[in-house]
Amino acid sequence: MTERRLALPLGFACGCVFAVALYPVLRVVSAVVSPEPNPATIIWSVHSGYFWRLWTVVYASAMAALVGGFAARRDPERVARVLARALPYAVAALVAQALLWP
Repeated sequence: MTERRLALPLGFACGCVFAVALYPVLRVVSAVVSPEPNPATIIWSVHSGYFWRLWTVVYASAMAALVGGFAARRDPERVARVLARALPYAVAALVAQALLWP
């Protein structure tokens, strides 16, 4: 029964780590492929890339949370180990993106 109780928080943690890792990737790709105009020089824009990236990350992270939750039902220790190893890389990617492509 302990594995079932751990599935929900570990699934949520999977979604959070995935979101932290995916956003900088999408931001860098969108900055390289189609640079956005400077927000200080325009008043209003029809398309806001931030909201598209945000909702894409939310959707993908929800799917990652489901997969992580199902995996945690089988082997919660392994999922926790993978999350502990993945989190520093995700944070490093977010910091690098924030410094290089703000």
